[in-house]
Formats: sequence, structure tokens, C-alpha cells
Amino acid sequence: MAGSSGEQAPDYRSILSIRDEAARVRALDEHLSTRSYVQGYSLSRADVDVFRQLPAPPADTRLFHVARWFRHVEAVLGSPRGGGQPGGLQASRSRRVQPPWSPPAGSEPCELRLYNSLTRNKDVFVPQNGRRVTWYCCGPTVYDASHMGHARSYISFDILRRVLRDYFKFDVFYCMNITDIDDKIIRRARQSYLFEQYRGKQPRPAQLLEDVRAALQPFSVKLSETSDPDKKQMLERIQQAVQLAAEPLEKALRSGLPAEDVDRHAQVLLEEAKDLLSDWLDCTLGSEVTSNAIFSELPQFWEREFHRDMEALNVLPPDVLTRVSEYVPEIVSFVQKIVDNGYGYVSNGSVYFDTVKFASSKGHSYGKLVPEAVGDQKALHEGEGDLSVSAERLNEKRSPNDFALWKASKAGEPSWPCPWGKGRPGWHIECSAMAGTLLGASMDLHGGGFDLRFPHHDNELAQSEAYFENDCWVRYFLHTGHLTISGCKMSKSLKNFITIKDALKKHSARQLRLAFLLHSWKDTLDYSSNTMDSALQYEKFMNEFFLNVKDILRSPVDVTGQFEKWEEEEIELNESFYGRKTAVHEALCDSVDTRTAMEEMRALVSQCNLYMANRKSARRRPNRALLESIARYLTHMLKIFGAIEEESSLGFPVGGPGSSLNLEGTVMPYLQALSEFREGVRKIARDKKVPEVLQLSDALRDDILPELGVRLEDHEGLPTVVKLVDRETLLREREEKKRVEEERRRKREEATRKRQEQEAARLAKMKVPPREMFLSESDKYSRFDENGLPTHDTEGKELSKGQAKKLKKLFEAQEKLHTEYLQMVQNGGAQ
Repeated sequence: MAGSSGEQAPDYRSILSIRDEAARVRALDEHLSTRSYVQGYSLSRADVDVFRQLPAPPADTRLFHVARWFRHVEAVLGSPRGGGQPGGLQASRSRRVQPPWSPPAGSEPCELRLYNSLTRNKDVFVPQNGRRVTWYCCGPTVYDASHMGHARSYISFDILRRVLRDYFKFDVFYCMNITDIDDKIIRRARQSYLFEQYRGKQPRPAQLLEDVRAALQPFSVKLSETSDPDKKQMLERIQQAVQLAAEPLEKALRSGLPAEDVDRHAQVLLEEAKDLLSDWLDCTLGSEVTSNAIFSELPQFWEREFHRDMEALNVLPPDVLTRVSEYVPEIVSFVQKIVDNGYGYVSNGSVYFDTVKFASSKGHSYGKLVPEAVGDQKALHEGEGDLSVSAERLNEKRSPNDFALWKASKAGEPSWPCPWGKGRPGWHIECSAMAGTLLGASMDLHGGGFDLRFPHHDNELAQSEAYFENDCWVRYFLHTGHLTISGCKMSKSLKNFITIKDALKKHSARQLRLAFLLHSWKDTLDYSSNTMDSALQYEKFMNEFFLNVKDILRSPVDVTGQFEKWEEEEIELNESFYGRKTAVHEALCDSVDTRTAMEEMRALVSQCNLYMANRKSARRRPNRALLESIARYLTHMLKIFGAIEEESSLGFPVGGPGSSLNLEGTVMPYLQALSEFREGVRKIARDKKVPEVLQLSDALRDDILPELGVRLEDHEGLPTVVKLVDRETLLREREEKKRVEEERRRKREEATRKRQEQEAARLAKMKVPPREMFLSESDKYSRFDENGLPTHDTEGKELSKGQAKKLKKLFEAQEKLHTEYLQMVQNGGAQ
């Protein structure tokens, strides 16, 4: 072989002349082993010739040199037996060929599946148009304050929307409606208008009392006819409250009390009887309300309140919002086409959907979501509305299952012109017309509360597919679970509900969202103290982790100090980090299972806390970069869930939206300087034994700084940790700390008192001479011996030997105690 140094190639003729192949290979290896192998040697013609005499590399692993050069020649020129050309040899000089490469087997990607109410299964989510997702969500009927049932649906859908958009990177177009024409709105608007008119007339107390009595008569009939136990109980509460408020007014009028006292009782009755009078006024005067403006003021007011509530809950606004009142022309056209397609019919100025005709048509099916509920007349009547269920209206239908697309307006109802006479839209048709106008013949997602499945959404599906003549108006139906209040059904009509504003007085929007994140979006959620306590604990747990990581990141290091060698602990934590991230991804693919995702995130933080605690106990600094990566990932996920506002780069924001970054960046250097100064002062105070200075340092930590939203944490032998925390949180912590300390003090005092009582009782017992200890028990014994020991019971019967023996033991024990007492007295130790 010729080296790059230009030495002459050796003479291989002696090796080639060896006939025995095995001997030739050994001779070649011996020859090669005598030379020092230098990387970069090129092949000469003689080199190739000798290796072409070998059919294969030697199996004997000891013949290392021959095997290595054989494979080298094979890689460059192909198999030696292949007979490479001399030209190829020269062209390949000094070149190596890359070995073959194959991609890793990898793993199957996790597919997003959504629980689809249409199939009652978790189906792989496949949008109809690439990454674009069209989504329609049923919005509120705005006739009263938004409550926690609304929060349940709209926070849950907000979480789903954010996950699809920000985690799975779909291009989501989110459309929501506002129902501002509805039987409930009409009735409530009329009642509110008529009651305010009545109040404005300032009825005399006697007239008010007479009107309340008149209103109680039909109310009592309604109460007696009510079979639903919850509704009956609600009506009974109203009746009782009105009667209790009426009694003082009656007495005041009979007694001839001063006018101001009578008026005061009248005002109380007027407020208590508001619902009762409103219903009575509506029944007697409702048909006289004719202005459409009266029916628009109420929903406009409550829609504004709804949007304020959603903003307070950090719920993203829809991409487009539709109001029924703005889409009446489109609704009329939609109904007309359904009639033209043969699935609707006009009856007495109203238009009804022909469920029998639709169900019997090829390619159509009625009741896709809840087929078992088809024919449920109670549900169907609730879907039609209180003002639309009457014997007259029911007789207009061809089938009891048919439902109104358009309702002929009666006196006291708003109306719009249409081909069938003045009327108003039915409830179900509203969503179909608005969603169809914006999203077309087929949408990807449709969302709503669980209670909307039948008849509302089933009727939506039927009339929309009748309009478009298809069977795929909605691909995936998402229904959020019910919300209960401490295990009880929540109902606005039963006045058993908590408004969003009231809920936000007790808990923050983040805490409410965390409570929802810790439960499945499609299951029933119970709004209770236990549910909220879990959310509060989760928030505190995560916040403490973020604060600890921030403190670690504030520790000054040079540029190179940011990158530290990873030991076994860091490698193990990092492996767990990636494992938890995978688990979170799999959970979100599993119908956006935020509950599991949140628990995986909690478990990751627990491991981080253990890692930091171990480092702290070993007086070693944790790895900054690794903890920062984990904290930023958790922040990112909580942002996706809507639990952290966009302004925060790491952890929960402090000081409200838009101020956290500036606040921390501005004040933390000053707080750090204050903390270091305080540490120095405390050290001097301890060394010089100046307790007053230590007390002032503690007061700064416990009383002054918490009022400013600053927490100082003193650790023995380590620098004080400075944390920015919400002021309200710190004040609650301070009050809880005081409560715990007060409880401990009370328990100590109680234990001291009991101990003193026990000692006093023991001392009192010690004072009694043994011969007197049984003499006071005349209810047990009647005769005693000369030492005071009982001999007979109260009936004069002599005590048994066993009884006497037991009493003798008690006597001897008291004798010992009394002797101890006498010694104490002698020594001056007893009083």
C-alpha cells in the first residue's frame, strides 16, 4: 500500500503466490500488522489485486487488518469479485462513500377526536375545508341577567375554541347568535312595562291591597294545577312572601296608623308582590301592548349586560354576532323555501314544519340527535314557548310533532310583515336561517347546552336539511354538560340561579375557568364550595411554582452561568417534562380532555418542586434554563386555556391585565434592594441582640408589605425570597395565618386550663384522708369499720369479699396520695 507520504508500494507477489486461501489471509494480516495504519492512505493497483483474491472478509475477528481493508475496497469499488475497471479505481482514489440510511420507524401521530352528539362517539375531527373550521354556537335568549349556566356553556366553548385555534392551529370562524325575539322575552317585556306603568301611577295602599288580593286568586289556581314539585315549591314561596307582606299593611289600614307608616308597608308589599302583580297585569292588559319598541328595549339592555359578563370572564367575542331582529327578512325567505320544497305548510297565518313528510322523504331523518325523544309532547311544548301552546294553536298542526317555523302574531305581540300575514319567527328557525346565511349548506361544528339537543337542535337539523335538501347540515355537534348548584338543578324560571356578576364577587374569572378546566366540558358540573376550593388550590399551587421560578431567574449570573452541566436530576426531570407534554397532547386529542391535561401539568409541577427542594437542601442552585423552559410551557398552556392573559410572559399576571410586565420589571429591583437591606439589619440585630429591630423587620414582612402585594419569605441560611402576589391573596393569607395562630393559642390555653383543672382535682383528692373518702357515699354504703372502709351496702347486706378487696385497694391508693400531700404541706409546696 502506498501512503500519502509517497513511500513505495510493497511487493505482494509472495503473498499472492500462496495457494492455500486461509494461509494467504493470515500472511496478508501479518504483513499489514507490521505497518502503522495512517488514515488517508489511497489504494494502488497492487492493493486492489491482492484483495480481489479474497471472496469474502475473514470470519476470524483476529484478522482485523484484512477485514477492515476488504470492506474499504468493497465500499469504494463494489464487490472484489465484481471486477471493477482500472478507470474506476483511479476515479475513486481518496474518496469514501456514505453508508446507506433509513428513516426511523417513528410513531403514529395522535389524532384529534371530538365527542360528537350526532354519533355519541369520539370521532376523528376532519374539517370540510382544509384547516378552516366553521362553527355556530347557540347564544343566549336575553331577557334576564346571565347566570352560571351561561358561564358553563360559554366558558367551555371558549376553552374548546382556543384549543382548536391556538393549540391545534385550526383557522376557526366562530359565529354566535343573540335571541332577541322569543316568547319569554315578549312576556317579560310586557310584564316589565305594565308593572312600571302601574308603579308610576302610585296606587293608594288600599287599592294596592285590593289588586294583590285579585292577583292572588288566579295565582292560587295556577299553584293548585302545578304538578312539578320544584315549580310548586317556588310558587308557594312567592305566595307566602306576598301574604306575609300584606298582613302588616292590612293591620296598618285597620288601625289607622299615620300615612307614612302605611306607605312604608305598601312599598314593602309592592316589591314582594312584583312577580305576582306583573303576571296579573299581563293577563288583564297584555293584549293592549302594541309597540315593537317595548319588545326591543328589554333584550337590548340584557344583551349589553351579557357582553359585559363575557368580557369579565375573559371569553373571546365571536367573529360574527347575529341578532334575530336583524335577520327577519332572511328568516322569511328561509321559511318560504322550506314550504316550496314541500316540507312546510301554512295554517291560519302560521307556518309549520311537516315532520311526517320530512321523515318519510328519501335521504332525510327526523330526530338525529335524540331519536328516543321524538313524540315527547312536554319537550315539544317547551320548545314552542308559553305563548304558543294553546288548543287553538295545537289544532292548526297536521301532526302533534310538527313545530312552528313562523307564528301569526296575536294581540300584544310584536309582528313583522310576511307573505302569510303579520307574524314573528319561531324559535328553532332563527338559528337555521342565520347560520345558513353565513356558513352555507354545511358547517363543521355546532355547539349548545345539553338541554338544547331536543327539540331545538333536532328541529334545526330537520328544517335546515329540508331547506338545503341535504343530510349534512352539521358534521359535529358539541353539547356542554348541565350545571348544578350544590347538587340541585339550576333553573332561571324557578329562580334557583346564581348570576355571573354575583359569582365574580366571590371568585375571579380565572378561578371560575380553572374550575371548568378541571372538569370535562361535556359532563355535569356542580358549582359548589368543594368545586371552587379545588380550583383555588390549583391556582395557588401553580402560582407558587411560578413565583419560585421567577425568584430563581432573578438571581444574578453571568452569560456562561446560564448554562450549567446537567446531572442525573436534570436529565430525569427533562425526560419527565417531555413525557408530561406528550400526555397533555394525548389528553387534548382525546376530545379536549382538559381535566387530564391539568392533572398532568400539576404532576409536572410536583416533580419540579421536589427537584427544587432537593437542590435547596443540598445548598445547590437549581438549573435555571430547565425550570424556565417548564414554566414557560405551563404558562403557554394556561394561556391557550384562557387562564392567563396575553400580557404575562411567565406565570399569572400581577396587578391586573396590561400592567404585570411593567410592574414586575419596575418594582422588583427596589424590592430586592429592600430585602437585602432588611437581611443585613436582621443579622446585626441578632448579633447585637436587639429584639425591637427584629420585631420591626417582622412587621415589615407581615403587616406592611402584604398591603402592597409583596410577600417576603425568610429561609434559614438562604437569601430572603421576594414575590409579587395579588394584594387580596396576601390579605387572605394573612387573615388565615392569624386565624390558625389564634386557633393554636386557643388550643394551648384550653390544654393549660384542662391541665390546671386536672391538677386542682388531683390536689383536692389528695387532701381527703383515706378514712373519710367513703363516708360521704351514703347512697352506696350503710355501715363502715373503724378505718372508714365500707362493710355493708345501702340495703344492709354485707359486702362480698371481692367488693371489700376492691375497696381496700382504693383505700390504700388514697392513703398513699394523702401521705404525699402531707409531705408537700410540710415542705411548703401545697396550698
